[in-house]
Amino acid sequence: MKQQLIDASKIVLTTFVFSGLIMFLMRKVAIHINAMDIPRAEEGNRHIHKKATPKLGGVGIFLAFLLGYMLFGEQSIRMNSILIGSFIVILTGIVDDINPIRASYKLLGHIIAAMVIVFYGGILLDNITAFGFSIDFGRLAYPITILFIIACTNIINLIDGLDGLSGGICSIFYITIAIIGFYQGRFGSLVMTLTLIMLGSTLGFLLHNFHPAKIFAGDCATFMGFIIAVITLLEFKGPALISFFVPVAILGIPILDTLFAIIRRLLKGQPPFQADRQHLHHQLLGMNFSQTTTVLIIYGINILFATASILFTLVDPKMGQILFGIIFIIVLWFVLHTTIISDKNPERTEKIMNKIKIKKKKTD
Repeated sequence: MKQQLIDASKIVLTTFVFSGLIMFLMRKVAIHINAMDIPRAEEGNRHIHKKATPKLGGVGIFLAFLLGYMLFGEQSIRMNSILIGSFIVILTGIVDDINPIRASYKLLGHIIAAMVIVFYGGILLDNITAFGFSIDFGRLAYPITILFIIACTNIINLIDGLDGLSGGICSIFYITIAIIGFYQGRFGSLVMTLTLIMLGSTLGFLLHNFHPAKIFAGDCATFMGFIIAVITLLEFKGPALISFFVPVAILGIPILDTLFAIIRRLLKGQPPFQADRQHLHHQLLGMNFSQTTTVLIIYGINILFATASILFTLVDPKMGQILFGIIFIIVLWFVLHTTIISDKNPERTEKIMNKIKIKKKKTD
Protein backbone atom coordinates (compact mmCIF):
# COMPACT_ATOMS: atom_id res chain seq x y z
CA MET A 1 0.00 0.00 0.00
CA LYS A 2 2.84 2.41 0.86
CA GLN A 3 4.54 1.91 -2.51
CA GLN A 4 1.20 2.33 -4.28
CA LEU A 5 0.66 5.65 -2.53
CA ILE A 6 4.14 6.78 -3.58
CA ASP A 7 3.48 5.76 -7.20
CA ALA A 8 0.08 7.49 -7.13
CA SER A 9 1.67 10.65 -5.72
CA LYS A 10 4.17 10.67 -8.60
CA ILE A 11 1.33 10.59 -11.14
CA VAL A 12 -0.64 13.35 -9.43
CA LEU A 13 2.40 15.57 -8.74
CA THR A 14 3.80 15.25 -12.28
CA THR A 15 0.53 16.17 -14.00
CA PHE A 16 -0.18 18.86 -11.38
CA VAL A 17 3.11 20.65 -11.97
CA PHE A 18 2.88 20.36 -15.75
CA SER A 19 -0.74 21.57 -15.78
CA GLY A 20 0.07 24.49 -13.49
CA LEU A 21 2.95 25.59 -15.73
CA ILE A 22 1.26 25.03 -19.09
CA MET A 23 -1.60 27.34 -18.08
CA PHE A 24 0.74 30.34 -18.41
CA LEU A 25 1.29 29.40 -22.05
CA MET A 26 -2.40 28.68 -22.64
CA ARG A 27 -3.30 32.17 -21.42
CA LYS A 28 -0.92 33.73 -23.96
CA VAL A 29 -2.19 31.47 -26.75
CA ALA A 30 -5.82 32.28 -25.92
CA ILE A 31 -5.11 36.01 -26.02
CA HIS A 32 -3.16 35.66 -29.28
CA ILE A 33 -5.95 33.79 -31.10
CA ASN A 34 -8.69 35.83 -29.38
CA ALA A 35 -10.17 32.88 -27.51
CA MET A 36 -11.55 35.20 -24.85
CA ASP A 37 -14.64 34.99 -22.63
CA ILE A 38 -16.23 38.41 -22.95
CA PRO A 39 -19.39 39.20 -20.92
CA ARG A 40 -22.21 39.74 -23.38
CA ALA A 41 -25.33 41.77 -22.61
CA GLU A 42 -27.25 40.01 -25.41
CA GLU A 43 -27.16 36.80 -23.33
CA GLY A 44 -29.17 38.36 -20.53
CA ASN A 45 -26.07 39.70 -18.72
CA ARG A 46 -25.87 36.31 -17.02
CA HIS A 47 -22.07 36.32 -16.73
CA ILE A 48 -20.70 36.89 -13.24
CA HIS A 49 -17.31 38.13 -14.42
CA LYS A 50 -17.01 41.57 -16.00
CA LYS A 51 -13.59 41.46 -17.64
CA ALA A 52 -12.49 39.59 -20.76
CA THR A 53 -10.76 36.40 -19.59
CA PRO A 54 -8.65 33.96 -21.64
CA LYS A 55 -10.18 30.55 -22.28
CA LEU A 56 -8.50 27.28 -23.38
CA GLY A 57 -7.77 26.16 -19.81
CA GLY A 58 -9.38 22.88 -20.81
CA VAL A 59 -6.71 22.47 -23.49
CA GLY A 60 -4.05 22.78 -20.79
CA ILE A 61 -5.77 20.03 -18.81
CA PHE A 62 -5.84 17.87 -21.94
CA LEU A 63 -2.11 18.41 -22.59
CA ALA A 64 -1.32 17.43 -18.99
CA PHE A 65 -3.54 14.38 -19.49
CA LEU A 66 -1.52 13.40 -22.59
CA LEU A 67 1.74 13.77 -20.68
CA GLY A 68 0.38 11.62 -17.88
CA TYR A 69 -0.65 8.94 -20.34
CA MET A 70 2.76 8.92 -22.06
CA LEU A 71 4.59 8.58 -18.73
CA PHE A 72 2.25 6.32 -16.76
CA GLY A 73 -0.35 4.82 -19.10
CA GLU A 74 -0.37 1.59 -21.05
CA GLN A 75 -1.45 1.23 -24.66
CA SER A 76 -4.68 -0.66 -25.33
CA ILE A 77 -7.70 -0.50 -27.61
CA ARG A 78 -9.72 1.08 -24.81
CA MET A 79 -7.06 3.70 -24.16
CA ASN A 80 -6.78 4.45 -27.87
CA SER A 81 -10.52 5.04 -28.04
CA ILE A 82 -10.32 7.38 -25.04
CA LEU A 83 -7.50 9.37 -26.66
CA ILE A 84 -9.33 9.67 -29.98
CA GLY A 85 -12.64 10.59 -28.33
CA SER A 86 -10.91 13.14 -26.10
CA PHE A 87 -9.21 14.75 -29.09
CA ILE A 88 -12.57 15.12 -30.86
CA VAL A 89 -14.14 16.71 -27.77
CA ILE A 90 -11.19 19.08 -27.30
CA LEU A 91 -11.11 20.04 -30.99
CA THR A 92 -14.83 20.83 -30.86
CA GLY A 93 -14.27 22.93 -27.75
CA ILE A 94 -11.35 24.86 -29.26
CA VAL A 95 -13.36 25.76 -32.36
CA ASP A 96 -16.23 26.99 -30.20
CA ASP A 97 -13.91 28.97 -27.90
CA ILE A 98 -12.37 30.81 -30.84
CA ASN A 99 -15.61 31.44 -32.73
CA PRO A 100 -18.86 30.13 -31.16
CA ILE A 101 -20.59 27.49 -33.28
CA ARG A 102 -24.13 26.11 -33.27
CA ALA A 103 -25.10 23.82 -30.42
CA SER A 104 -26.02 21.18 -33.02
CA TYR A 105 -22.45 21.16 -34.34
CA LYS A 106 -21.03 20.73 -30.85
CA LEU A 107 -23.52 17.94 -30.20
CA LEU A 108 -22.40 16.22 -33.40
CA GLY A 109 -18.80 16.30 -32.20
CA HIS A 110 -19.80 14.81 -28.84
CA ILE A 111 -21.85 12.09 -30.53
CA ILE A 112 -18.88 11.09 -32.70
CA ALA A 113 -16.59 11.02 -29.64
CA ALA A 114 -19.09 8.87 -27.73
CA MET A 115 -19.42 6.49 -30.68
CA VAL A 116 -15.63 6.03 -30.75
CA ILE A 117 -15.75 4.98 -27.08
CA VAL A 118 -18.66 2.60 -27.65
CA PHE A 119 -17.91 1.00 -31.02
CA TYR A 120 -14.10 1.13 -31.12
CA GLY A 121 -13.31 0.95 -27.42
CA GLY A 122 -16.10 -1.50 -26.63
CA ILE A 123 -16.97 0.37 -23.43
CA LEU A 124 -20.66 -0.28 -22.80
CA LEU A 125 -23.30 -0.01 -20.11
CA ASP A 126 -24.89 -3.27 -21.20
CA ASN A 127 -26.54 -4.61 -18.03
CA ILE A 128 -27.48 -3.70 -14.48
CA THR A 129 -28.38 -5.93 -11.56
CA ALA A 130 -30.36 -4.56 -8.63
CA PHE A 131 -32.80 -5.81 -5.99
CA GLY A 132 -32.54 -9.35 -7.30
CA PHE A 133 -33.42 -8.33 -10.83
CA SER A 134 -31.09 -8.24 -13.80
CA ILE A 135 -31.67 -5.97 -16.78
CA ASP A 136 -29.84 -6.72 -20.01
CA PHE A 137 -30.08 -3.73 -22.35
CA GLY A 138 -29.23 -5.75 -25.45
CA ARG A 139 -28.94 -3.54 -28.51
CA LEU A 140 -30.25 -0.59 -26.49
CA ALA A 141 -26.92 -0.63 -24.64
CA TYR A 142 -25.37 1.30 -27.52
CA PRO A 143 -27.71 4.33 -27.57
CA ILE A 144 -27.99 4.30 -23.75
CA THR A 145 -24.21 4.45 -23.35
CA ILE A 146 -23.85 7.15 -26.00
CA LEU A 147 -26.54 9.27 -24.32
CA PHE A 148 -24.85 8.82 -20.94
CA ILE A 149 -21.47 9.95 -22.30
CA ILE A 150 -23.02 12.99 -23.99
CA ALA A 151 -24.88 13.93 -20.80
CA CYS A 152 -21.73 13.74 -18.64
CA THR A 153 -19.70 15.56 -21.28
CA ASN A 154 -22.04 18.55 -21.10
CA ILE A 155 -23.09 18.53 -17.46
CA ILE A 156 -19.78 19.93 -16.18
CA ASN A 157 -19.80 22.63 -18.83
CA LEU A 158 -23.34 23.66 -17.86
CA ILE A 159 -22.45 24.23 -14.19
CA ASP A 160 -19.22 26.09 -15.01
CA GLY A 161 -20.54 29.51 -13.96
CA LEU A 162 -18.13 30.66 -11.24
CA ASP A 163 -14.37 30.76 -10.82
CA GLY A 164 -13.10 27.37 -9.65
CA LEU A 165 -16.51 25.67 -9.72
CA SER A 166 -16.10 23.05 -12.45
CA GLY A 167 -12.46 22.31 -11.61
CA GLY A 168 -13.24 21.88 -7.92
CA ILE A 169 -16.23 19.61 -8.48
CA CYS A 170 -14.24 17.43 -10.89
CA SER A 171 -11.33 17.26 -8.43
CA ILE A 172 -13.69 16.08 -5.67
CA PHE A 173 -14.94 13.38 -8.05
CA TYR A 174 -11.43 12.17 -8.90
CA ILE A 175 -10.30 12.17 -5.25
CA THR A 176 -13.36 10.16 -4.21
CA ILE A 177 -12.90 7.58 -6.97
CA ALA A 178 -9.20 7.31 -6.07
CA ILE A 179 -10.00 6.65 -2.39
CA ILE A 180 -12.56 3.99 -3.26
CA GLY A 181 -10.21 2.44 -5.83
CA PHE A 182 -7.30 2.19 -3.39
CA TYR A 183 -9.37 0.44 -0.74
CA GLN A 184 -10.79 -1.95 -3.34
CA GLY A 185 -7.30 -2.84 -4.60
CA ARG A 186 -7.74 -1.28 -8.05
CA PHE A 187 -4.41 0.54 -8.23
CA GLY A 188 -2.75 -0.02 -11.60
CA SER A 189 -6.04 -0.46 -13.44
CA LEU A 190 -6.99 1.78 -16.34
CA VAL A 191 -9.69 3.54 -14.34
CA MET A 192 -7.27 4.38 -11.51
CA THR A 193 -4.58 5.60 -13.88
CA LEU A 194 -7.07 7.88 -15.62
CA THR A 195 -8.38 9.14 -12.28
CA LEU A 196 -4.95 10.03 -10.89
CA ILE A 197 -3.80 11.67 -14.13
CA MET A 198 -6.97 13.79 -14.27
CA LEU A 199 -6.73 14.70 -10.59
CA GLY A 200 -3.29 16.26 -11.01
CA SER A 201 -4.21 17.91 -14.31
CA THR A 202 -7.38 19.47 -12.89
CA LEU A 203 -5.75 20.67 -9.66
CA GLY A 204 -3.04 22.38 -11.72
CA PHE A 205 -5.74 24.20 -13.68
CA LEU A 206 -7.53 25.13 -10.44
CA LEU A 207 -4.44 27.09 -9.33
CA HIS A 208 -5.21 29.57 -12.11
CA ASN A 209 -8.99 29.24 -12.16
CA PHE A 210 -9.91 29.86 -8.53
CA HIS A 211 -11.28 33.36 -7.83
CA PRO A 212 -10.13 35.68 -9.24
CA ALA A 213 -9.68 33.44 -12.28
CA LYS A 214 -6.83 34.18 -14.67
CA ILE A 215 -8.05 31.59 -17.20
CA PHE A 216 -11.28 29.70 -17.89
CA ALA A 217 -11.69 26.14 -19.10
CA GLY A 218 -13.98 27.45 -21.85
CA ASP A 219 -16.06 24.98 -23.83
CA CYS A 220 -13.14 22.59 -23.43
CA ALA A 221 -14.54 21.95 -19.93
CA THR A 222 -16.49 19.27 -21.79
CA PHE A 223 -13.27 17.23 -21.76
CA MET A 224 -13.48 16.89 -17.98
CA GLY A 225 -17.06 15.65 -18.23
CA PHE A 226 -16.12 13.26 -21.03
CA ILE A 227 -13.40 11.60 -18.94
CA ILE A 228 -15.75 11.39 -15.95
CA ALA A 229 -18.21 9.49 -18.15
CA VAL A 230 -15.46 7.10 -19.25
CA ILE A 231 -14.28 6.49 -15.68
CA THR A 232 -17.85 5.78 -14.59
CA LEU A 233 -18.37 3.29 -17.42
CA LEU A 234 -15.10 1.44 -16.95
CA GLU A 235 -14.37 -0.80 -13.98
CA PHE A 236 -16.83 0.95 -11.70
CA LYS A 237 -19.72 -0.07 -13.95
CA GLY A 238 -19.74 -3.72 -12.94
CA PRO A 239 -22.85 -5.88 -12.94
CA ALA A 240 -24.38 -4.30 -9.83
CA LEU A 241 -26.38 -1.10 -9.81
CA ILE A 242 -24.51 0.32 -6.82
CA SER A 243 -21.14 0.15 -8.59
CA PHE A 244 -22.62 2.40 -11.29
CA PHE A 245 -24.60 4.57 -8.85
CA VAL A 246 -21.63 5.53 -6.65
CA PRO A 247 -19.63 7.57 -9.21
CA VAL A 248 -22.87 9.13 -10.46
CA ALA A 249 -23.85 10.11 -6.89
CA ILE A 250 -20.53 11.95 -6.47
CA LEU A 251 -21.75 14.29 -9.22
CA GLY A 252 -24.86 15.10 -7.19
CA ILE A 253 -24.54 18.88 -7.45
CA PRO A 254 -24.04 19.25 -11.24
CA ILE A 255 -26.69 16.59 -11.92
CA LEU A 256 -29.28 18.24 -9.65
CA ASP A 257 -28.48 21.72 -10.91
CA THR A 258 -28.94 20.60 -14.52
CA LEU A 259 -32.14 18.71 -13.66
CA PHE A 260 -33.59 21.72 -11.83
CA ALA A 261 -32.67 24.00 -14.75
CA ILE A 262 -34.47 21.75 -17.25
CA ILE A 263 -37.59 21.53 -15.05
CA ARG A 264 -37.54 25.28 -14.41
CA ARG A 265 -37.35 26.16 -18.09
CA LEU A 266 -40.01 23.64 -19.12
CA LEU A 267 -42.37 25.10 -16.51
CA LYS A 268 -41.77 28.50 -18.08
CA GLY A 269 -42.34 27.16 -21.58
CA GLN A 270 -38.72 27.81 -22.50
CA PRO A 271 -36.25 25.53 -24.32
CA PRO A 272 -34.73 23.17 -21.72
CA PHE A 273 -31.16 24.28 -22.43
CA GLN A 274 -31.78 28.02 -22.70
CA ALA A 275 -29.36 30.00 -20.55
CA ASP A 276 -30.70 31.81 -17.48
CA ARG A 277 -29.60 33.20 -14.11
CA GLN A 278 -31.38 30.84 -11.75
CA HIS A 279 -28.67 28.21 -11.25
CA LEU A 280 -27.53 27.09 -7.82
CA HIS A 281 -24.63 29.53 -7.74
CA HIS A 282 -26.92 32.41 -8.73
CA GLN A 283 -29.24 31.51 -5.87
CA LEU A 284 -26.37 31.54 -3.36
CA LEU A 285 -25.01 34.81 -4.72
CA GLY A 286 -28.49 36.25 -4.22
CA MET A 287 -28.23 35.31 -0.54
CA ASN A 288 -25.35 37.78 -0.12
CA PHE A 289 -22.60 35.17 -0.31
CA SER A 290 -19.42 36.18 -2.13
CA GLN A 291 -18.14 34.28 -5.16
CA THR A 292 -15.52 32.48 -3.09
CA THR A 293 -17.97 31.58 -0.31
CA THR A 294 -20.54 30.40 -2.85
CA VAL A 295 -18.01 28.08 -4.50
CA LEU A 296 -16.88 26.74 -1.12
CA ILE A 297 -20.49 26.04 -0.10
CA ILE A 298 -21.04 24.07 -3.31
CA TYR A 299 -17.76 22.23 -2.68
CA GLY A 300 -19.04 21.38 0.79
CA ILE A 301 -22.32 19.96 -0.47
CA ASN A 302 -20.52 17.95 -3.12
CA ILE A 303 -18.13 16.61 -0.48
CA LEU A 304 -21.20 15.41 1.44
CA PHE A 305 -22.27 13.44 -1.65
CA ALA A 306 -18.73 12.06 -1.96
CA THR A 307 -18.56 11.14 1.73
CA ALA A 308 -21.93 9.38 1.54
CA SER A 309 -20.67 7.39 -1.44
CA ILE A 310 -17.49 6.38 0.41
CA LEU A 311 -19.43 5.36 3.52
CA PHE A 312 -21.94 3.39 1.46
CA THR A 313 -19.23 1.57 -0.50
CA LEU A 314 -16.43 1.02 2.02
CA VAL A 315 -17.78 1.40 5.56
CA ASP A 316 -21.47 0.78 6.24
CA PRO A 317 -24.29 1.06 3.67
CA LYS A 318 -26.69 2.24 6.41
CA MET A 319 -24.41 5.15 7.33
CA GLY A 320 -24.26 6.11 3.68
CA GLN A 321 -28.04 5.94 3.40
CA ILE A 322 -28.44 8.16 6.47
CA LEU A 323 -26.12 10.80 5.00
CA PHE A 324 -27.89 10.60 1.64
CA GLY A 325 -31.15 11.17 3.55
CA ILE A 326 -29.72 14.26 5.24
CA ILE A 327 -28.57 15.58 1.85
CA PHE A 328 -32.06 14.98 0.46
CA ILE A 329 -33.59 17.09 3.25
CA ILE A 330 -31.10 19.89 2.57
CA VAL A 331 -31.88 19.80 -1.16
CA LEU A 332 -35.64 19.76 -0.50
CA TRP A 333 -35.36 22.78 1.81
CA PHE A 334 -33.34 24.63 -0.82
CA VAL A 335 -35.89 23.88 -3.54
CA LEU A 336 -38.78 25.11 -1.37
CA HIS A 337 -37.04 28.30 -0.25
CA THR A 338 -35.50 29.49 -3.51
CA THR A 339 -36.52 30.04 -7.12
CA ILE A 340 -34.25 27.32 -8.47
CA ILE A 341 -37.29 25.45 -9.89
CA SER A 342 -40.28 27.76 -9.79
CA ASP A 343 -40.65 31.55 -9.57
CA LYS A 344 -43.36 31.36 -6.92
CA ASN A 345 -42.29 34.76 -5.66
CA PRO A 346 -41.43 37.14 -8.53
CA GLU A 347 -40.26 39.77 -6.04
CA ARG A 348 -37.69 37.36 -4.63
CA THR A 349 -36.46 36.54 -8.13
CA GLU A 350 -35.99 40.23 -8.89
CA LYS A 351 -34.22 40.67 -5.57
CA ILE A 352 -31.77 37.88 -6.39
CA MET A 353 -31.04 39.37 -9.81
CA ASN A 354 -30.50 42.85 -8.33
CA LYS A 355 -28.07 41.48 -5.74
CA ILE A 356 -26.08 39.74 -8.47
CA LYS A 357 -25.89 43.01 -10.42
CA ILE A 358 -24.70 44.86 -7.32
CA LYS A 359 -22.00 42.27 -6.69
CA LYS A 360 -20.82 42.64 -10.28
CA LYS A 361 -20.46 46.43 -9.89
CA LYS A 362 -18.45 46.01 -6.68
CA THR A 363 -15.97 43.69 -8.44
CA ASP A 364 -15.42 46.10 -11.37
